[in-house]
Amino acid sequence: MDDLYREVILDHYKNPRGHGVIEDADASAEGVNPLCGDEVSIYVQFAPDGETVDEVKFSGRGCAISQASTSMLMEMVVGKTAQEIAELPKEELLEEVGIPLTPIRLKCALLGLGVLKVALHRAKGTPLPQEWAGLDELELK
Repeated sequence: MDDLYREVILDHYKNPRGHGVIEDADASAEGVNPLCGDEVSIYVQFAPDGETVDEVKFSGRGCAISQASTSMLMEMVVGKTAQEIAELPKEELLEEVGIPLTPIRLKCALLGLGVLKVALHRAKGTPLPQEWAGLDELELK
């Protein structure tokens, strides 16, 4: 089963979904994992209701885990509200990744989710659950 998940990770890494930039994004943030140098910037465009994510894109560079998990996240959040994303548990993303991760790789996998939650917090005031994402060790801008 791990081989199947590894193939999915490799596919998302080589063919990332939602990769790019939204020039006039309603929300954006960027982050770096100083432990390994992974970088992710996320851009969000809301639907006319102002709450539902209509489009989300990311740019960045880093290991296969950070880039693939962020690609998976892009597919997961379109159509969700800012509040639904704020309440999205890290376990849901980790289940999508599907392979056991060391503590350092866990930070790689959660970088995109942390950056997305920061972007939504800044734009909409949604809660920012720092205790789970290891955001204290990530450089978020």
